Formats: sequence, structure tokens, C-alpha cells
Amino acid sequence: MDGLWLYELEALETISQDEETRALFLRMAALQRAGRMSTFLSELDRDPDVDDDVKQPIAEIAQDADFLLALEDYCLRTNRLH
Repeated sequence: MDGLWLYELEALETISQDEETRALFLRMAALQRAGRMSTFLSELDRDPDVDDDVKQPIAEIAQDADFLLALEDYCLRTNRLH
């Protein structure tokens, strides 16, 4: 084990603790499940209000279905505990 799982767990926890970030990522997970991520990515690319330095990382995360679905599951499970 190279410790990657610990880094990923910390990332999930950090995201789940910030209300706005959690809401954005959960919306992206829902879009991913619905097969509508390409629409989101197109709108993100055209949005002049989002800085280019922000667009690229969001687009990368939005395309990582495994991460988004793991985050969604993590938030649902930890929400029950809090």
C-alpha cells in the first residue's frame, strides 16, 4: 500500500466538509450518473465568469467518474454518522 488511499480519504473528507464544494461535486456526480457530463463541460468551457485556472481542474475532476461516485457514496455514508 503506497498511502494513496489515505490521500484520497483526506480529499473526500475535505470536500465533504465545505458546503459549497460538496454541493458542486455532488451535482457533478449526479450529472455523471445521468450521462450529462458533456453538457456541463461545454457550459463550463463557455462560461466567462469562471477563471481558466479554475476550469481545468474542475473539468479534470468532472471526468473522473470513479472519484465522483466515491465522493457521493462517502458523503451519503458520513452524513448518516453526523
